[in-house]
Amino acid sequence: MKYIRNFCIIAHIDHGKSTLADRFLEYTNTISREKILKKNQYLDNLEIERKRGITIKSHPIQMEYTLENKKYILNLIDTPGHVDFSYEVERSISACEGVLLLVDATKGIQSQTISKISLAVKTKKRIIPIINKIDLPSLNLEYLKQEMCYLLKCNLQDILCISAKQGIGIKEVISNLIQKIPAPLGKKKDNLQALIFDSVYNSFRGVQIYFRIINGEIYKGQKIKFLSNQKQYYAHEIGILKNTNISKNKISTGNVGYLIPGIKNPSEIKIGDTLTDAKNPNSKALNVFQKKQPIVYAGIYPTNPNKYKYLKTSLEKLHLNDSSLFFIPENTETFGLGFRCGFLGSLHMEIIKERLEKEYNLQVILTIPNVRYKITLKNKDVKLINSPKSLPDKNKISYFEEPYVKVKIFIRYEFIGTILDLVIHKRGKLLYQRYLSTSKIVLVFEIPFSEIIIDFYDSIKSLSKGYAYFNYENIHYKKSDLVKINFLINRRVIDAFSILIERSKSLLLAKKICNKLASVIPNKQFEIPIQATIDNKVVCRMNIKPIRKDVTYKCSGGDLSRKRKLLEKQKIGKQKMRIIGNIVLPKSIIRSVLTLN
Repeated sequence: MKYIRNFCIIAHIDHGKSTLADRFLEYTNTISREKILKKNQYLDNLEIERKRGITIKSHPIQMEYTLENKKYILNLIDTPGHVDFSYEVERSISACEGVLLLVDATKGIQSQTISKISLAVKTKKRIIPIINKIDLPSLNLEYLKQEMCYLLKCNLQDILCISAKQGIGIKEVISNLIQKIPAPLGKKKDNLQALIFDSVYNSFRGVQIYFRIINGEIYKGQKIKFLSNQKQYYAHEIGILKNTNISKNKISTGNVGYLIPGIKNPSEIKIGDTLTDAKNPNSKALNVFQKKQPIVYAGIYPTNPNKYKYLKTSLEKLHLNDSSLFFIPENTETFGLGFRCGFLGSLHMEIIKERLEKEYNLQVILTIPNVRYKITLKNKDVKLINSPKSLPDKNKISYFEEPYVKVKIFIRYEFIGTILDLVIHKRGKLLYQRYLSTSKIVLVFEIPFSEIIIDFYDSIKSLSKGYAYFNYENIHYKKSDLVKINFLINRRVIDAFSILIERSKSLLLAKKICNKLASVIPNKQFEIPIQATIDNKVVCRMNIKPIRKDVTYKCSGGDLSRKRKLLEKQKIGKQKMRIIGNIVLPKSIIRSVLTLN
């Protein structure tokens, strides 16, 4: 075990984690330079990761490196950088003894840098600070080093300066992680105790589990057991993770590997579970990290109702790969059978939708996202609701409470005014501010979570010319004066569009959404009214004009009464169509609503 090093790379989004991982693969001869040049960010295997240029899933891989005539095994886990995927980072850190903290020399310390430092310190992991992109001009390295020393309580000589893209300083990083990150602890002779930190689904072989052995050993063909559900299986195949899976007969204490137990039902696997031997079990569960609770909820429905079962199977497979995804069946009059899904943020929600479309070839409709509200009824009962559809009758409700979050916004000094205006408009309250340096400041707000789930990130990026970043954490529920807005299309309530919102903003939002719906719904041969109601009162109405069809074009002459008969017949026909006509909602309709300013 003294020659094993388990580590991960953590940083803010787009600070160079995946590029550094590429250099590690190249310098350890795990992957040839030619392959890496053909496919940059080699560990980003998902199509959506390469399209967006961000890491979404943690990617474990094993490397070998010789230092001072000693051969070391390096288990790397490349992690995401966006706040919505912090759960992936937490799982990765739990499987490691140390972390490489990467900071972009051109951008400095940003929000996710600080939050991930806190996570690493809390779990008592060894941190190696690294400044990346030193090959770029207009840098103030000495100033950035002072900031990092202040934040990490480290010395200047502890900070490594590299360029992952150019390969500068990579060997020094590898030497430092071998020397400074401790070898894993554990007892080889103890009964098997392994942490399941991730899993994927293979359509041919079923569930593939990624684990880290804390104590004991695992053998091919061994009968194993999961402590959470006490179910037992055989280790049909075990191995290590390199460019491809390499099968092994035995994996020992401290190492990372994969297991194929022949499980076809993804719901039987729980991320964070403890794996042990079935005959001589280690009954102590690890419980090294807590499952994250969803904070954004939205409905997902197949455009083809016959694809409901396939959507369910696809969500189960995604849940195996992303255990923070939550879903339960839901039925609406508008879209039929579907699922009410919970996400860790708005980007997480978009990624799940895109993965369903790209990886599983499903066309889905995503409803307007909302948060979980707390309702106190007049009989003192308290209910949590994930959807406006499940709201009790108004006469039974005593008061509403909505979730508030603490938001930390990291900006340059010159953008304070515009950011303050935005946050005040979003019903935020400034708690305090703290200067990180002469040019950077962190503003800490208390703000309703419903105000930041849709366009808040884009707004602060636009107002700060790309320099602002933020993260948030849940704090508590507060009383709010909320109302439910219902939208009717052709006099039918579209329950999937219902929104709970603070009363002072309800009228303006109702008008905006009615205008947007009127612009994206196609014309029919009859007039389509679009209405918004609050407390059963219509507060806004827009009409989509009918397509004009000239039924009298054949009557070039003759008796005028013939034309009148044709026009009267058309009028009666339009009245029937208005009653029985179906409105087909375009797929883009929800996205259009989400992009409201």
